Amino acid sequence: MTYKHVIWDWNGTLLNDTSLCVEVLNGLLARRGRASITDVDYRANFGFPVIHFYEYLGFDTDVDSFDQVSREFIGDYEARWFQECALHADVGQLLAALTELGLTQSVLSAAKQEALDSGIRHYGIRSHFTGLAGTDNIYAQGKVARGRSWIEQLPWRPEEVVLIGDTLHDFEVAEAIGAECILLSHGHHSAERLAVTGKPVLGSMSELLDLLQQG
Repeated sequence: MTYKHVIWDWNGTLLNDTSLCVEVLNGLLARRGRASITDVDYRANFGFPVIHFYEYLGFDTDVDSFDQVSREFIGDYEARWFQECALHADVGQLLAALTELGLTQSVLSAAKQEALDSGIRHYGIRSHFTGLAGTDNIYAQGKVARGRSWIEQLPWRPEEVVLIGDTLHDFEVAEAIGAECILLSHGHHSAERLAVTGKPVLGSMSELLDLLQQG
């Protein structure tokens, strides 16, 4: 197999939380008298830096307001995610299958480290990963820098690593750290947006396993 290590994104890639994110955002919008958005609108426009998406939605994003909206979002999200979110179909089986194929695995996320740690433990998949690399803030900032630091700690060359994510930002991170990239269209970005990267865009974990076995 070409790859020795898989770096997974968390939100949207392993964790099926897109609909919850839309519901939480709609709650924030409703409290400010603004119109709601659909899942389709979200997947067509959500991106990084997140502040630009908030601007698209019409939030006042001066520094203080962005901080307030970010804290409000995280508070509402974390009050619900353990009860309302689940892993995408076949995640557990795929993680186990990749281990059997001899790959090591880790998670690189824009989520704050504490949230990443608690989420991975809650959903019962911690044993599959050699490490979890989150960020030090609630604003989904710093994933590229964290990725560069993380890949330097791995015993593999960048070309032996594949990053699997669900957004254009995951592609940007993979490019920045020199890893290959595979994208899944079941998360926060639509398949049409992901296709512009020229990287494989897959719709399910079963398709992903087939591709990695071919590699």
